[in-house]
Amino acid sequence: MSTDRLPADTPVSAARRRAVIDALRRGAVPESGLDLLATGLDGFAAALDDELESVAAGGSVFKAVRGEYGSGKTFFTRWLGERAKRRNFAVAEIQISETETPLHKLETVYRRLTERLCTASFPPSALRPVVDAWFYALEEDALSAGTAEDDLPAEVEKLLAARLGEVSRHAPAFATALRGYRNAVLSGDEPTAAALLAWLGGQPHVAAAARRGAGVRGDLDHFGAFGFLQGLLTVLRDCGHPGLLVVLDEVETLQRVRADARDKALNALRQLIDEVHSGRFPGLYLVITGTPAFYEGQQGVQRLAPLAQRLATDFTTDPRFDNPRAVQLRLPGFTLESLTGLGVRIRDLYAAGAQAPERVNALADDAYVGDLAQAVGGALGGRVGVAPRLFLKKFVGDVLDRIDQFEDFDPRRHYRLTVGSSELTDTERNFASSEQGSADDVDLEL
Repeated sequence: MSTDRLPADTPVSAARRRAVIDALRRGAVPESGLDLLATGLDGFAAALDDELESVAAGGSVFKAVRGEYGSGKTFFTRWLGERAKRRNFAVAEIQISETETPLHKLETVYRRLTERLCTASFPPSALRPVVDAWFYALEEDALSAGTAEDDLPAEVEKLLAARLGEVSRHAPAFATALRGYRNAVLSGDEPTAAALLAWLGGQPHVAAAARRGAGVRGDLDHFGAFGFLQGLLTVLRDCGHPGLLVVLDEVETLQRVRADARDKALNALRQLIDEVHSGRFPGLYLVITGTPAFYEGQQGVQRLAPLAQRLATDFTTDPRFDNPRAVQLRLPGFTLESLTGLGVRIRDLYAAGAQAPERVNALADDAYVGDLAQAVGGALGGRVGVAPRLFLKKFVGDVLDRIDQFEDFDPRRHYRLTVGSSELTDTERNFASSEQGSADDVDLEL
């Protein structure tokens, strides 16, 4: 990763800057503004942009991202999400977990997708704005074709049937529920409209009366989720969103579930990949993230030979020559140099909106940033690669904020890095205790 500084002429609004800095202060990956922090990702950009263009033109793509803890997988996928939104894609980021979102229950994955659905204009859940925009687009198409106002409802119904013709063969209930939703909206029946929209989003236990009135029955199941995803992609495309980026994050959690659930989940993933490659989901860009152990270990992908074959990628060469067009992408992780470079970039971003920018730049100079990065890595057993979250949290909240607010604060004289176990994630705590005995014992002079 490079140590690029933030270009001096880069226009950054106060709101974007504040959102990024606030997230780092909390130890979180920012939801937006990641282009301000992206270092070392240039090698991926061209290939990913080409794939986004292919998806926007009606193709579909599957990508697997691999990286150790702290290598920036979540950052990478959100950075990709921002690039997708600039092309007017919709985006959904889903955390895979045994209890909340088991991968082998695709109806639950679809439900989480609609709950997390967002666009450049609407935060999660953007399902209702998307559906409303679709009906508006149908009305505009009908009017532009010369339909009179009195004939508009009937013409919209014809367009709805035509646009969802392919989907109706696989999931007729999706189109039926859309019709029911529109009728409820037109009649002012908000409770029924809300219930049917929830049902379209895969929510269980929707009021039976609402479903009965619209002519739909039961709840969404594993196989019906595929048809509903097709329907959602059609709706998105027709209302101006040419693609949908879906991120299935932390898929490596499958290694810790029961053997039978793990096998079902791996097979569901294989099935998803095959459906994407078959062209069933035009406009879908599907990404999964996981650790190398998930892709290479016997409790992960290697447990299912057909899945391992689909994800096989050669990583025996120098990482500089990794192929960004391959099905798997390898994130290189942080070194002391790249972590220092990221810190310098954050310092420059912070100073641009600080009360005392000269003091921030002088006291948190490049040498100090490097010393702090090395100290935080030392607190985590010397593993700089797992240190970015903690380093940025400490740097913003404990150092930069104090320099900016207190005239006589000098981080080299007045700040001592301390790392308590309560502020670490489980993985960070494991690294800290492996070298230091206990994270509570870490107390480093800078």
